[in-house]
Formats: sequence, C-alpha cells, structure tokens
Amino acid sequence: MSPEPLPILHLDDDLVAADKPAGLLVHPSALDAHADGSALETLQAQLGQRLWPLHRLDKGTSGVLLFARHADAARHWGIAFQESRIGKRYIALVRGWPADAGRIDHPLARDPEQPSAGQPMLAAVTDYRCLARFEWPFQVDARHPTSRYALVEATPLTGRQHQIRRHFKHIAHPLVGDSTHGKGAHNRAVAAWLGHARLWLHACEVTLPLDGGSHLRIQAPCGPEWPRA
Repeated sequence: MSPEPLPILHLDDDLVAADKPAGLLVHPSALDAHADGSALETLQAQLGQRLWPLHRLDKGTSGVLLFARHADAARHWGIAFQESRIGKRYIALVRGWPADAGRIDHPLARDPEQPSAGQPMLAAVTDYRCLARFEWPFQVDARHPTSRYALVEATPLTGRQHQIRRHFKHIAHPLVGDSTHGKGAHNRAVAAWLGHARLWLHACEVTLPLDGGSHLRIQAPCGPEWPRA
C-alpha cells in the first residue's frame, strides 16, 4: 500500500515544507528498519524529484518539516540552521503546572541515547510559556485524587537532539507520551483520557530569514487529536 500523501504547507523553487504526522520517520533509518516509509520518500514520490532534509523531527513529533529542492538551497539553509537563524515554535503537553513563562538554560550531552558522563556537554536554551493548565479527574499518584497537566509553547534557541523533551524533564515537567524521558504511568493515563496515544509534541511554526530583513513564516495547525487537550 502506498503511503498517504503529505500535506504541503509551502512550495517554492528552493524549499518545500510538509506537515509530518506523528509516527512517521523523517528519513529511512537502520535504527527503525521495520518502519513503514518516511517523510523523505513520500514527499520525493509526490513531487517526483530528489529532496534534501534540512532538519529533523523525532518520529513521534508532528508538524512543520522542511526540505531543500536542490543542493545550493540545502547548503544555504543548512548554514542558517547551524547558525540558529531559523526560528522554531512547538506546542507540547507536559506533566504538572509549570511557571507562566521561563527559560531553560541547561547544557545537554551530545548523544541522548548514551550516558551523559564522559560526553561533551553542549549549550542548550529553550524559552517557554504556559498556554493552559488542566486538572483532570483521574489518579496517577496515590497522594493526589486528580492529575495536573499543562499546554506549553516551547521555543528552542539551540538545536540539540531531543532538546525540548530533555529540557522539560530537567525542570520536572516531562512531556506526556515521551517513552524515553517521560513517565509511563502518566503516558498511559492521558492516552486513556484523551483516547489517543502519541508523543504530545507538535512543531507548529518555522520562521526563515529572507533578504531585506523580511521573514517567511510557515505554520502547521495541531491535529484533530489536540482540541480536547
């Protein structure tokens, strides 16, 4: 069966932006050899041309995903990503009630899959603001009859692997649905409450600098599973 076409959010001579669903790899990986296709393969088939991925989203993350349409564009925008000149904004559902707003300035080990000890620690900064707080009528912790969660907007100022997931774990508000950095009991309870199991992280906006000081802003709405949250 052919994979479903990806919604295209933006298309010009240099770039294509697609709305990646949760559960789809960005590109084929030996670490997930049994995965059913990838965003790269699907979009290349849609457009009938070779594409160059410009950044990554975790398999479980949905939202704006950018590809270059030729090698020169890949080099140009690749440098912009390396120099942190691309703005990114995410929506996440986290455990607990974080502060109204804050900055997480906490270095992260280069490889999140390996123990941090002995690895180089890289500067990592994430700004966030709380959009809504929820107290849902189910018990996860025996000390409390209800459970608290919050919807946050996260803006990573650096681009470390799993940065948002690791930073919110660091401040004791892990993302719901995160099987690596989160809490299994909360993941299961929220999946049952909302009727949907996923990593609750969505790349809702990417902003690219253009010549003359203007910007290209590309947005992806949250999927139909989000409104109840």
